[in-house]
Amino acid sequence: MGAYLLKLMIVLPIVCGLAWGSLMLWKRLQGGMPSLGQAQRAVRVLDVTSMGASSKLVVVAFGGRQLLISATRGQIVLLAEAARDEDDA
Repeated sequence: MGAYLLKLMIVLPIVCGLAWGSLMLWKRLQGGMPSLGQAQRAVRVLDVTSMGASSKLVVVAFGGRQLLISATRGQIVLLAEAARDEDDA
């Protein structure tokens, strides 16, 4: 019984640490990793804000305009459109 408790005291913190670390990594990468060649593309994602488990607000630069888009699992809706800032060009 003593050997079992000793193994449990050693393995349990390791498993808990790995679980915590993987959750933190998943949370950090949830928004997606930026693409290296994104500056040369016609469409650029400027900002993403999570609004829950399955919905996000996305600011996209396209054709000299900034588009605010609501993206869910079932649909994508254009919410607003604005002229693109000079410092973003």
